[in-house]
Amino acid sequence: MINLVWLVPLIPLLGFIINGLGRNTLSKNLIGFIGSSVIFISFVISIGIFLALGNDAVKSHEIFLFDWISAGSLKIPVSFLVDPLSSIMLLIITGIGFLIHVYSIGYMHDDEGFGKFFSYLNLFIFFMLLLVLGSNYIVMFIGWEGVGLCSYLLIGFWFTNSSYATAAKKAFVMNRIGDLGFLIAVFLIFTTFGSVEFSKVFPLAGNMISGNSTIALIALLLFVGACGKSAQIPLFTWLPDAMAGPTPVSALIHAATMVTAGIYMIARSNVLFDLAPVVQHLIAIIGLATAVMGALIALTQTDIKKVLAYSTVSQLGYMFLGLGVGAYNGSFFHVITHAFFKALLFLCAGSVIHAMHHEQDMRHMGGLRKKLPVTFLTMLIGTIAISGLPPFSGFFSKDEILSHVYEYNKVMWAIGVFTAFLTAFYMFRMLFLTFFGKYRGTHHAEEKIHESPKSMTIPLIVLAVLSAIGGAIGIPESLGGSHWLSHWLAPVIQHHGEAPDHATEYILMAVSVVGVLISIAFAYSKYVKRNHVPVADEGQRSALAKLSYHKFYIDEIYDTVIRKPLDALSVFFYKVFDKKIIDGIVNGLGWSTSEASKGVRLLQSGNVGFYIFMMVVGIISLLLYTYLSL
Repeated sequence: MINLVWLVPLIPLLGFIINGLGRNTLSKNLIGFIGSSVIFISFVISIGIFLALGNDAVKSHEIFLFDWISAGSLKIPVSFLVDPLSSIMLLIITGIGFLIHVYSIGYMHDDEGFGKFFSYLNLFIFFMLLLVLGSNYIVMFIGWEGVGLCSYLLIGFWFTNSSYATAAKKAFVMNRIGDLGFLIAVFLIFTTFGSVEFSKVFPLAGNMISGNSTIALIALLLFVGACGKSAQIPLFTWLPDAMAGPTPVSALIHAATMVTAGIYMIARSNVLFDLAPVVQHLIAIIGLATAVMGALIALTQTDIKKVLAYSTVSQLGYMFLGLGVGAYNGSFFHVITHAFFKALLFLCAGSVIHAMHHEQDMRHMGGLRKKLPVTFLTMLIGTIAISGLPPFSGFFSKDEILSHVYEYNKVMWAIGVFTAFLTAFYMFRMLFLTFFGKYRGTHHAEEKIHESPKSMTIPLIVLAVLSAIGGAIGIPESLGGSHWLSHWLAPVIQHHGEAPDHATEYILMAVSVVGVLISIAFAYSKYVKRNHVPVADEGQRSALAKLSYHKFYIDEIYDTVIRKPLDALSVFFYKVFDKKIIDGIVNGLGWSTSEASKGVRLLQSGNVGFYIFMMVVGIISLLLYTYLSL
């Protein structure tokens, strides 16, 4: 079964080709069926591969497909690596991808670009699978660039809206900045190890000493790439703007899969990062800072998708915090649980937006739990899961990261726990503003509100179940579990970070749970008991609330510090270098030729005697030149 892994990315690629070519001729029902079926088939094959790998004594299989580049010592094959890490990613990408494809049938049914949308989704799945299956950094990079391209296409899907097109360009450019770091790292890896194959690079790296400057530089450049793809400071501002795309895109790309590519790449390269402790510490600091900033901004947002976007930024920060302290298992565990509950939350938000006829402002919602019972219940489960209450999935993965952070640095742990309290507050704030109290829209709009079709609610129910029970794969020994995930990933990830003793772990869990409950109670008191509604955009806010609402003015700072100086430099080069120097030289040569020709043309007088004279002068000159050359 493992040898059939090449079918997993190939089948979605076929779906892209069929739906792409038939987008204007095939019926929407057929397009939706094809687009969803190809992902489901890949999911079934992925399950078979996962089970076969579990029953196999050998936990790593490299499936060679063909030689792509062969030049001197440089040999780069297209080959796939099937191991515990990639096999789980296959299940996440195809499993959640299938649910989101089914959901999209209902959500995008009335859109004119229905066929194009499904072809783009299929293409994204193909590239994401290529990214996680590649047995070397080049194949990974192809998938890495491919998902960036699909992200651009899907964020700007409604490109006739200029702001959406701008958001797509912003995502594309900021990701290219990170990708440059990744690409330079790949060149440096080849220069250092003579190969880009994981099977050759990692054993050679294992023989090097910790703190090696070359390894540190490679790790730093890889982290730059991860910062772009996984939206970490300073390359995080593209992700909230990416909410311009259709909501299923937000769920698939900007919550469950693409934005976790950076975490996957670092977890895959854990051997290199373990040898660069300074870079690891930097990753922990930036991850923590991103988690805090994302949470603080989410506190005051009024667009339901923007709340979830900044929540995603914050949760990704948690994952990087775990990577930085060496808790690779904990971070990857959070990748899995986050895929469940954040995909669920985005799709629930899409269900609300669908019911509200594309209204996204929570100030115009309220009292929707009776009209949207399935959406409300599933969103409640997702909110509890991300808040970290037991026994839901987010509790186990988040607390595993925080327990390792506690052993690494107590101050970082305190900030991380405080961020968890903020998470519970702003998530329940979103839930209460949307589903509780009285409806704050118009009576005419209220009469049209209805629950979403089954094609949208069934994926919500499946994801809600996974969000509730998904933590079972990583129950710690302190709670009577065996942490199955840790044992499964052992062949790939040997270092698990430092964990506290059981007694300390119980105390940390208790502090976290009590703090989360207090945060929820505070949100309930403010938004349900006192019916507080956020002020209008132009309303009065405190200085801190204003900072949060305007996203700490990060975009404005980038605009002032980076964009405007670059624009000014571009104008200078255009007006001075291009117009005066380049154009001056080109136009000057043209003018000189024109003026010279005006004089030379007078020689063409039509006088035969003058022509004979010039011929004689030419012959004499030629003879003279020949004589002097002897």
